[in-house]
Amino acid sequence: MRKIFLGLLFLLAVLYGQSQSFQIAVAKYRGGGDWYANLKTSLPNLIEFTNRELDLTIDPEQAIVEVGSPKIFEYPFVHMTGHGNIILNSQEANNLRNYMLGGGFLHIDDNYGMDPYIRREIKKVFPEKEFVPLPASHPIYHQHFELTEGVPKVHEHEGKPPQAFGIFHEGRLVCYYTFESDLGDGWENPTVHNDPPQVHREALKMGANILQFAFLNVTNDEQQEQ
Repeated sequence: MRKIFLGLLFLLAVLYGQSQSFQIAVAKYRGGGDWYANLKTSLPNLIEFTNRELDLTIDPEQAIVEVGSPKIFEYPFVHMTGHGNIILNSQEANNLRNYMLGGGFLHIDDNYGMDPYIRREIKKVFPEKEFVPLPASHPIYHQHFELTEGVPKVHEHEGKPPQAFGIFHEGRLVCYYTFESDLGDGWENPTVHNDPPQVHREALKMGANILQFAFLNVTNDEQQEQ
């Protein structure tokens, strides 16, 4: 039932964007990590940019949803970020698993320092799966915007190139993890980190592609199964 609901929600949003509105959410988690990093302007800026550039009607107000809450199934797209520790109990891990297997899309963005913890906890969600590196040829980089080099680099942390990984279920990308990129910082108001306009725009373009891919990917998956 939840999978059917999510599929119908996405289909209405994509096909009738002028009249249908839906909300996306930031994930709230336990463990001491700052799930609220970038909360003030990051996702709101991405929503405003995506609505304008892709002619969608995403609710301009972001939601906040706890990872173990049944309310997570109300949101087609959930964004998770932070700098530090995250802890999932078995109920939370199972809830996230059901959310993604049921049609939801999780984007994780390491804001620097989250990587070892999120990798550990995602194994609770999908013990049978691994993060798979996504090459620049993947369709997520070739949606409304052409990003031929893959995920952009926003901030330098340890001098590493930006990387992106995915978790797939039955051929569908259900979780997209960006590392050494810091997209969430790039979505914030440029004055927060003194980001150049081009860096800010490239981050927003990548974010818009992620949203578009998440919605269309789920819709196509649902149509095939029906």
